[in-house]
Amino acid sequence: MYRKLLFILLFMHAHLFFAQTETVISGTVFTAIDKSVVNGAKVSLEGEQIVGQTNTAGLFHLEVSLNGAYILRIEYLDYVSKRIPIYLDGTAITLGNIYLDSDLTLDKQDNLITLTDAELLDDETNSSSLGLLQATRDIFLNRAAFDFGQAFFRVRGYDSQYGNVLLNGIPMNKLFDGRPQWNNWGGLNDVIRNQEFTNGLGASSFTFGGILGNTNIDLRPSGLRSGFRLSSSASNRTYTGRLMATYNSGVQKNGLAYMISASRRWAKEGFIDGTLYDAFSFYGALEYQMDSKNSVSLTAFSATNRRGRSSAITEEVYDLVGNRYNPYWGKQDGKIRNSRERRISEPMVLLNYFHDSKSLNLIAGLAFQTGSHARSRVGYYNAPNPDPSFYRYLPSFYINSPIGANFVSADRARTSFMANPQWNWQNIYTANRSPSNNGKAAYVLYDDVINDTQLTARINGNYRINEKLGLDFGLTHKNLQSKNYAEVTDLLGAEFHADIDPFSDTKNNIDAAVNRFEGEKFNYNYEFLVKYTDGFAQLNLDYNAWKGFIAGEYSLASYQRNGFFKNERFLENSLGKSKKVNFPNLSIKGGLSYKITGRHWVAANAAQLQRAPVLQNVFINPRESNTVVPNLQRETVRSADLNYYIRMPKLTGRLSSFYTRFQNTTDVNFFFVNSGLGSDFVQEVLTDLDRLHKGLELGLEYQLSAFVKASAVAAIGEYTFASDPFVSINFDTAAADEELIDVSGSKDLGVAKIKGLRLAQGPQTAIALGMEYRDPKYWWIGATANYLANNYANISTITRTQSFYLDPETGQEFPDATVENVDRLLAQKPLDNFYLLNMVGGKSWLKNGRYIGVFASVNNLFDTRFRTGGYEQSRNGNFGQLQRDNLSASPTFAPKYWYGFGRTYFLNLAISF
Repeated sequence: MYRKLLFILLFMHAHLFFAQTETVISGTVFTAIDKSVVNGAKVSLEGEQIVGQTNTAGLFHLEVSLNGAYILRIEYLDYVSKRIPIYLDGTAITLGNIYLDSDLTLDKQDNLITLTDAELLDDETNSSSLGLLQATRDIFLNRAAFDFGQAFFRVRGYDSQYGNVLLNGIPMNKLFDGRPQWNNWGGLNDVIRNQEFTNGLGASSFTFGGILGNTNIDLRPSGLRSGFRLSSSASNRTYTGRLMATYNSGVQKNGLAYMISASRRWAKEGFIDGTLYDAFSFYGALEYQMDSKNSVSLTAFSATNRRGRSSAITEEVYDLVGNRYNPYWGKQDGKIRNSRERRISEPMVLLNYFHDSKSLNLIAGLAFQTGSHARSRVGYYNAPNPDPSFYRYLPSFYINSPIGANFVSADRARTSFMANPQWNWQNIYTANRSPSNNGKAAYVLYDDVINDTQLTARINGNYRINEKLGLDFGLTHKNLQSKNYAEVTDLLGAEFHADIDPFSDTKNNIDAAVNRFEGEKFNYNYEFLVKYTDGFAQLNLDYNAWKGFIAGEYSLASYQRNGFFKNERFLENSLGKSKKVNFPNLSIKGGLSYKITGRHWVAANAAQLQRAPVLQNVFINPRESNTVVPNLQRETVRSADLNYYIRMPKLTGRLSSFYTRFQNTTDVNFFFVNSGLGSDFVQEVLTDLDRLHKGLELGLEYQLSAFVKASAVAAIGEYTFASDPFVSINFDTAAADEELIDVSGSKDLGVAKIKGLRLAQGPQTAIALGMEYRDPKYWWIGATANYLANNYANISTITRTQSFYLDPETGQEFPDATVENVDRLLAQKPLDNFYLLNMVGGKSWLKNGRYIGVFASVNNLFDTRFRTGGYEQSRNGNFGQLQRDNLSASPTFAPKYWYGFGRTYFLNLAISF
């Protein structure tokens, strides 16, 4: 019986093998607007790993050993992909001349970059996944980036640290927070267009990858369109004007190619009041193709960016002054001056070697980056807070007074705030020049500076073992020296600053003079020394209808702090090097797909990842001491997704479900709190923190006619805290009850009861319906209606610990702090649901050999007011104080929110030749 069964299986295998016949598909590709030959267009079958390319005559030949109905896809940079239904039965297919239309939506990337920049204006916000989505044609991911993105939607609720960005195969994610710093190449839109994107857990040929996906940006001139391109933009979002010029020589007969690009972006203020924008970007690349298989490239670029930052505000402030209000700025000598600016300048040089042959692709590279990242702020010392929206200057402070509501003072505060809602620079200078100060500054403008120097070495290869098997591999090493310090930039009319902590009256550096002057370091001064190494291997299987992969990665992260100041509050562990903190990590993932037919297939992926905690969560308070977070653990991520793909001639789409659990994560937060243990500025450390993300994604496109396309997209997610984490707080001074804390200034608060509460990861429900019309006379228009819901503000963890029940005056629990009363007081409420309508359009012309394109977009057409996120303030850290503050309709320490842009526009004009 077994012999018969084996014979049948062998016969079926042989029948399937010999039944396959070679089909030759051929055609010639031209551009539609000027009928020029397209050289280097990618030709493939959707859902298959079969790829060809057009030659110098625009001709392609694709040999395929498949049968059935498929979609042939032709792609070329800056042009709309062409999809052609074909049927494979062993007969040769000649498609004749094929014409590609210019992609009029190309400059939507400028729109996307603008939104990404805007989100990074504030320290409290997290970078989203928007930057990872430029390289894909997936309709769901496009809607997530270009439509949901204005509400800071996060794909699957993931932070961008879970997606990898590579330039010429070299990883760019920062070691400090794990996120890619898109500002490092901001404004260089013309040179970052050649991208390869892998979604989610799928197999990438460049990296082991993260659960969000991976983008490799090829910066070589040979992969980008040759010629000259000049563009100009106008907008009312982050910047108001932009100029960009790019020239690409193309590959010359001697094998050389070079490319240069420059841009300038500016705004006196963007959509949010007082948010100046001033950015310059430069890029240069030289490539030499030694032969058809080997090439080298040298790339250098710098993107310098200066911007005014904005702040989250309470609903009380919003009701008084609106959604554009920003308390950080005021006028000085008739000009806008923002007290909190962000300046980034981190130039980079890349050296790469490329080998490309039939069986082996190899990329080796070195990246050197150095520069600074600075944030300014005004420090005040034994002086009133200069922030005009400070809680003591608002009506609610008098209404919620513990001695009773004072409506007269509240009305006076309202009148005063409305009359002078902005920063008063003159008052600051007057205070600093007061004779009673004897030249000592009450206010100081200073920068928090990060000076990074990093060297990255990377080698990546793809080896084709045979037609069925392929091997991808890579090795990376990063070495980072990160100097961190505060620097006096403006004494604001004073003669010197006394570098003494005002709360404890202790010196920040006992080995140096107390008085500090402009240009000198003060407050803190230390460096991080980090080494990171990883290696991965991935085996790919392609066997008829089945495809699969399995990959593994091993990484080792080593962290160390080196203090340069001997802080009087931390005499034992502030100066010198800390112990090294090492984290070895092992990760595995795999995936399997099955082709039902040539137009339908399913795929499943799963992964278990180990990740070292990011640098910002390793040390409790690195500005002052070497103390490492106790019980620090590596993070474990378990994730799986299931996907169904459809690729019909008129209907394309994807339906996906996903499940991800983050375990043993660590988080460090800084804030002032009036807790049951006393009042102080504290560092809150959360360990054993788990998060759960699960949901569905749907993206469909339907070609109603040759000119009209409809789309439907939906994301239904549920992102929650999946554990009750352990919480400890560390006190800076002795203001708290010394009997309740240990000698190190630390107090364990036990667990925070947050399991099941929602995460603040953007809208967890998002739906979009879109229509697009593309006219044969090269103009295009589209509209998308969007619905976004189930968005939540970030919770205060300390209020969910047992210390919240304690009366700081008695040390006993508040009598009325019952479970029911506490749950009612701390109930988590979603932000408002809202609708947004966006419109886009464009037109292109060919005039005297010059290609002219115009692109325009209007977001939030009906000027909807909405909150994009926020956070609960932790100031009221005990039940009695929070309950009393919430007796009125306007709590003094209500949650603070960020508000989305109202109606905004973006207009771009480009000329290419």
